[in-house]
Amino acid sequence: MATREEIINGFVKAIVDGDEVAAAKWANEAVAAKLDAYELVTKYGGDAMSVVNQKYEKKEYFVPEVLCSANALNAAVDVLTPYMKADKTAVPAKVVLGVVEGDIHDIGKNLVKIMLSAAGFNVIDLGKDVPLAKFLETAKDNKAEVVGMSALMSTTMPAMKRVIDMFAQAGVRNKVKIIVGGGPVTEEWALSIGADARPHDASAAVGVTKDLVAKLKQDPSSAW
Repeated sequence: MATREEIINGFVKAIVDGDEVAAAKWANEAVAAKLDAYELVTKYGGDAMSVVNQKYEKKEYFVPEVLCSANALNAAVDVLTPYMKADKTAVPAKVVLGVVEGDIHDIGKNLVKIMLSAAGFNVIDLGKDVPLAKFLETAKDNKAEVVGMSALMSTTMPAMKRVIDMFAQAGVRNKVKIIVGGGPVTEEWALSIGADARPHDASAAVGVTKDLVAKLKQDPSSAW
């Protein structure tokens, strides 16, 4: 049987290489070796996707390679999900996720969905090219604690502010925390439009979301 180090290294390499078969194989090896499935996905899966993001930024990888890596991570998650034990969030919460209207780039959103689901959040995935009012409507219908929006194009970024303004105009901005992300979205810009946070990557979204939900729960006026 492979050692822990060999399994982790093989797992990370399979995701970086975009090799679904190898990713599933190493995930099964991890299960057999009784490694922590949650840690494997959120830490080492996150590390692997950080490498992929770096290669994308350096133009060593392009969209097809990033998609292959995301699919490899998905293949591993399919194997590992039944074995994920709880470092589940201590504050179960509903998170509405989507890519804003006019934008169809959903790789980042899908990775955040994987990480948050693994951490025990109830993720409601609206998909891509989501009509802006749908974020508010879904959050209200499901009494969600967090709304996450993604945009990969500078031309669609302003839609995030319009959604945040909708929550304010509806008088429910204090009932949700709003996180935003995507290639051109900086933390400074996120805060300038009234978002609560801009996690720097998918794995960081877990800790950021946990902290935001904990803060929300401390405010009695935040109850739907």
